[in-house]
Parts: sequence; structure tokens; C-alpha cells
Amino acid sequence: MDLFQILIGVVIGGVAGFFIARKYMQKYVKENPPINEQMIKAMMTQMGRTPSQKQVNQMMKQMQKYQ
Repeated sequence: MDLFQILIGVVIGGVAGFFIARKYMQKYVKENPPINEQMIKAMMTQMGRTPSQKQVNQMMKQMQKYQ
């Protein structure tokens, strides 16, 4: 009987943990959207450079490499 209660507790904890982690990740992505091409262009423009599409593509590849 004790083993059954432990198993039920583990299953309930796993399900609850899944939904809590899912909610946290949705909130995180909403607050911190992934970097896209427009953000890279704006960043480079703010630094005083006019980015070409080739430079933007290189930056996107570098960002994806580290994610």
C-alpha cells in the first residue's frame, strides 16, 4: 500500500511539474522573444553600421549556433 501511494505521488508531481514548467517557459518566451533579423538590423543600425543581408545572415547563424 505504501508503494502505491509513493507511485501516485510521483505521477501527480510529474504532471504538476510539467504544467508548471510549461507555463514558466511560455511566460519567459513572451517576455524575452527570440532574436530575429529585424532585431539584428536595428542593433547594427544603432551601432552606426548599415548591415547588408549577408551580415545579418551571418549573425543569425552565429545566434542559432549558441542556442
